[in-house]
Amino acid sequence: MQLATPEFHNLRLEHRGAVTVLTVHRPEVLNALNRATIAELGEFLTGFEADDAQGALVLSGAGEKSFVAGADINEL
Repeated sequence: MQLATPEFHNLRLEHRGAVTVLTVHRPEVLNALNRATIAELGEFLTGFEADDAQGALVLSGAGEKSFVAGADINEL
């Protein structure tokens, strides 16, 4: 069963057959994880797990400096 792809603010998705490339897209803060991004990741992963058409997931971070810098300290 293939699910519809929801729209995300902080994530970018690219489908390459059975492979999905998921990019955390917050380069202005080195892809630091805030509550909204964590919620989007949870929503995406729930749908991804239920999608029988998907075979692999590649995770990346936008920009050239950091994959994910950790927690967004602006929310602490």
